[in-house]
Amino acid sequence: MSNRLPLIRTAGELRKTVAGWRKRGEKVALVPTMGALHEGHLSLIRLARKLADRVVVSVFVNPTQFAPHEDYNSYPRTEEQDWHKLAAGGADAMYAPNVHEIYPPDFATRVEVAGVTQTLEGISRPHFFSGVTTIVAKLFLQCLPDVAVFGEKDYQQLLVIKRMVKDLNFPIVIVPGPILREPDGLAMSSRNVYLDARERGLAPQLHAVLADMASDLVAEREVEETLAQGQARLEGAGFRVDYLEIRDAETLLPLEGVVRQPARVLAAIYLGRVRLIDNVAVIPE
Repeated sequence: MSNRLPLIRTAGELRKTVAGWRKRGEKVALVPTMGALHEGHLSLIRLARKLADRVVVSVFVNPTQFAPHEDYNSYPRTEEQDWHKLAAGGADAMYAPNVHEIYPPDFATRVEVAGVTQTLEGISRPHFFSGVTTIVAKLFLQCLPDVAVFGEKDYQQLLVIKRMVKDLNFPIVIVPGPILREPDGLAMSSRNVYLDARERGLAPQLHAVLADMASDLVAEREVEETLAQGQARLEGAGFRVDYLEIRDAETLLPLEGVVRQPARVLAAIYLGRVRLIDNVAVIPE
């Protein structure tokens, strides 16, 4: 690593760097990540570049959003490769703190959002969102950005962060970044590296089914029939379905009958041991 892209390890150093930019009247964007960066992350950085003069990318595998049986220890960690991608991709600083910098031994606070967290991912992974909101609140306070960019692949997470920012009066604009997909439709994800060759061949069918469901809903097929057919197709393709839902795009409340408002088809599935999530927008004509 050279000195071209600052690699920042502490909150104090990050604040000092951001304060220097602010003295020059520069606007700051934050792109929070867990590393193992791929083109989807880089698209968020490009979006952030359009919105601000300086872009901070945080790289931190957050232990508090993993349950004991999940993949925290095996989650891909590729810091040096990530640094090179960020140096080439337009970031102005890489913030990569260690666990003790974020969670010192006497750490005792959690940030929790009710309502929108208590469905979908919040049922399957009840520990997840309080870990996300706690780390994101800390990153916001450590960086003090004007803008933060989050990918729409984690659609429920995006809504949770928006709710936290609104409720706690963070002076930060939350900007969604569109899902980036492989040529065959699979949503880009750091966990895709877990897929073996057979699973990788099957995985794009998840998006294909969700896209067809969204088209059917726009064509006024009722929610119940659309869900039943989608569930059957996913199971027939060899997926184990964690959830498959059609929800209001703003509240994530369940919908019935013909969809008249903006909605999302959201799914989490298992392919072997790998859990994949995806979603597709439904925009009635």
